[in-house]
Amino acid sequence: MFGVDSSELAVVAILALIFIGPKDLPKVLRTVGYWVGRVRGMARHFTSGIENMVREAELEEMEKRWREENERIMQAHPPDAHYPEPGQPDAMPPIADAEPPEDELPFEKRPLP
Repeated sequence: MFGVDSSELAVVAILALIFIGPKDLPKVLRTVGYWVGRVRGMARHFTSGIENMVREAELEEMEKRWREENERIMQAHPPDAHYPEPGQPDAMPPIADAEPPEDELPFEKRPLP
């Protein structure tokens, strides 16, 4: 804890007992404990606020990527295009980017591997 060794802590405790006195020591320790608790609470609140800010920034980045991907998909597949009814695979329009090479043999005439 903050680089304080147990022997150093014992010296501080003995000095506190000598200078504060055994009568007022419990009251002082109670006050110190109260303030240490308040500082820890503030640190915890600050840490959770930072974590929330990071989480919100990550969500905004994910939403931005989602919008970009959605726009790309909508451009590739416009909503006003003709799409066949489900269950009719032969009526599907050909994929523009996936044209087979001309020198490729039909599936039935390919040699076995």
